[in-house]
Amino acid sequence: MTKTFASHADLEEKRVSFTQLSAHAWAYTAEGDPNTGVIIGEDAVMVIDTQATPVMAADVIRRIREVTDKPIKYVVLSHYHAVRVLGASAYMAEGGEQIIASQDTWDLIVERGEQDKASEIGRFPRLFRNVESVPAGLTWPTLTFTGKMTLWLGGLEVQLLQLGRGHTKGDTVVWLPQEKVLFSGDLVEFDATPYAGDAYFQDWPQTLSNLAALQPVALVPGRGAALTTPEQVQAGLDGTRAFVSELFASVKAGAAQGKALRAVYEETFARLQPKYGQWVIFNHCMPFDVTRAYDEATQYPDPRIWTAQRDIDMWKALEG
Repeated sequence: MTKTFASHADLEEKRVSFTQLSAHAWAYTAEGDPNTGVIIGEDAVMVIDTQATPVMAADVIRRIREVTDKPIKYVVLSHYHAVRVLGASAYMAEGGEQIIASQDTWDLIVERGEQDKASEIGRFPRLFRNVESVPAGLTWPTLTFTGKMTLWLGGLEVQLLQLGRGHTKGDTVVWLPQEKVLFSGDLVEFDATPYAGDAYFQDWPQTLSNLAALQPVALVPGRGAALTTPEQVQAGLDGTRAFVSELFASVKAGAAQGKALRAVYEETFARLQPKYGQWVIFNHCMPFDVTRAYDEATQYPDPRIWTAQRDIDMWKALEG
């Protein structure tokens, strides 16, 4: 049976939850759709990852307004993917002052932002509903950092940290050291398949260990339910690490034997499907994940740029 391209068959609306994790931390989650983190400080609000369009971001803003009237001053981009950044204009219209990202994320937007935007909109129509509400051009950070940036929302310390490459080279996590709450972006997923088309497989497990070393008591993953206990946090870290490690080990072994990409893909899909096949977007992610892993295991240390045409050509080659 031919699989529908990417997530074209995923049309079912998801139920949204807006969960309070600590005195200042909230999670906007939707049954495996991309999450948004919210920090309500003493004098301002920070939003982490924006949703895919301004119309979708408006629902996040509505939830925030149910619990606070403080201004939404800061938008943080955990990485450059369109599904995370294209809703940013909605928050700026609310009086937002800064869109913050790592310098590595800025560099990726320069290098591949336009291609990524077209690629992602083509892959996942439901997440880009009302895409016409996205302003022309790309979403650009107004402030970048390297390694670490600390902001204070009144007396609340907020750390923006680069703890290693994984999902992309620009991954940023947001850490509340006083409350030990972590917003991981797509470095961690929970009951959802990690997308790894732009990943660094060899780095990702160590980056997860660096996240674990913070000892978070709660964590907002990129997809999946908010993790509200240390045990759940550990399960999220362990599950993501296992998936990434098992996939890369399978692909690396096949590549070392000189097998072609399609054969490696079919073997790896069959190997991982029994354990992870029920995770959200498994069928969508696997062709992209295995292609990137094969690239990294052979001749491309850095991810190649995905375009809408490359997406379709790859899908036909592996699933046709």
